[in-house]
Amino acid sequence: MPLQNRVTPTGDIVATEHRGMFTGNRGIIHNPATRTLLNKRWSTPAWLTCVCEFRGRRRKVMSRQSWTELFFLDEATAFAAGHRPCFYCRRDDAKRFRAAWEAGNGVGDLSAKAMDAVLHVERLDRGKKRLHPLPTSVDQLPDGTMVQANGDSYLVAHGTTLRWSFAGYSAAGAAAPAMLLTPPSTVRAFQAGYRPVLHPSAAAAPC
Repeated sequence: MPLQNRVTPTGDIVATEHRGMFTGNRGIIHNPATRTLLNKRWSTPAWLTCVCEFRGRRRKVMSRQSWTELFFLDEATAFAAGHRPCFYCRRDDAKRFRAAWEAGNGVGDLSAKAMDAVLHVERLDRGKKRLHPLPTSVDQLPDGTMVQANGDSYLVAHGTTLRWSFAGYSAAGAAAPAMLLTPPSTVRAFQAGYRPVLHPSAAAAPC
């Protein structure tokens, strides 16, 4: 039976047989004896996106009192939920993201802790996913941005939108009005040049 460890673009954690391209964590939020989630959905403001295998090591999921392994379809999904690249297992990506985040948000010499503090405000609204007004029209948003419309999540790619699912993306236009899922500061990092890794179905979906 699938564990409850798959993250949606809205940040919800659900059980599904699908896994994804990336893992990550929000601290310890599970009981290793039962391999089930606790009531809380985060225990630290550092919400990370990690590689599924690092230096030949793979973890047994939710089996010990350590960080809770979560899974994402792709990096765009993780960003939409409010995560960022890990400075340990994805150091080069994390440094590129921080540089783009600083450039896009007009700040310098930013610590990971300070970036997490901004993201934490942008990702949550009284414990639930915070939605933001669009800063521009959907077709002008940078690739990798995700929006929500009529309860569905959509990826912006090459000036069009693709509907998200646990299995991948499919061609579909986002109905108006749409709201921004990806934190605004992260969108500005995309505008400054960071390109999130997208699931292969994003390229395969017809426009």
